[in-house]
Amino acid sequence: MNSTAESQNLFISKPILGVNVSASSYETVVDQCLAWGHARQSRALFFANVHVVMEALDNPVFRLRLNRSDIVSPDGMPLVWALRMLGVANAERVYGPDATLAMLAAAEGAGMPIGFYGGSQAVLDNLISRVRLQYPSINIVFCESPPFRSLTPQEDAVVVNRITSSNARVLFVGLGCPKQENWIMEHLGRIPAVMFGVGAAFDFLAGAKPQAPRWMMRSGLEWTFRLAVEPRRLWKRYLINNPRFIWNISLQFLGLRRYKFDA
Repeated sequence: MNSTAESQNLFISKPILGVNVSASSYETVVDQCLAWGHARQSRALFFANVHVVMEALDNPVFRLRLNRSDIVSPDGMPLVWALRMLGVANAERVYGPDATLAMLAAAEGAGMPIGFYGGSQAVLDNLISRVRLQYPSINIVFCESPPFRSLTPQEDAVVVNRITSSNARVLFVGLGCPKQENWIMEHLGRIPAVMFGVGAAFDFLAGAKPQAPRWMMRSGLEWTFRLAVEPRRLWKRYLINNPRFIWNISLQFLGLRRYKFDA
């Protein structure tokens, strides 16, 4: 059974603009990842928001990679609302940074070795310090801040060997969208670990960037906070992609346009 088919049996999933999004929860994600980690399986988990879905809408190769992953959880409230409108009444948000914390706590309790790949060296150092402080018994066996440039095949092979040799069963990958999703899918089957594409979680958990207040997260206004904090970097993402998402998801709900689902 391939990863996509197996995941569809694990969770109720619905295609949102062609991206198969699972109605998962923190508990189900953590429990399943512990099982995969104990079995030393190579797995891919992503946390999708509007930005991720719109990247996939514009890039068929990226969409195919998302749909071949094991779980794509709804990281943003617009995707939760879309799932509910598509008939999944109990859909809930699975926020990447919170899922990371839940997985870290579970890994500490299970004695499962974990690793981190991505972020700047300063962010990674702060992240590791905070994680060790919050989870004193956690077994961190790998951490690496890669260069911003693409690695050569020889360099990549060395990284794969280092991760594999570390015996990490869960690998948190923070390279940003779509780089981290592409990296994980390119290494699926090569790295025997559960790989989490957690995006800005490294920055948030390291204290390098502020998180929006919880009330803004619950009401779907987190994007306004992030735009205010980083307007030059994020204005295109939110001011262009958000209206496009609303337009396209309206067409899907009204049955006026069908979005290709690749799997």
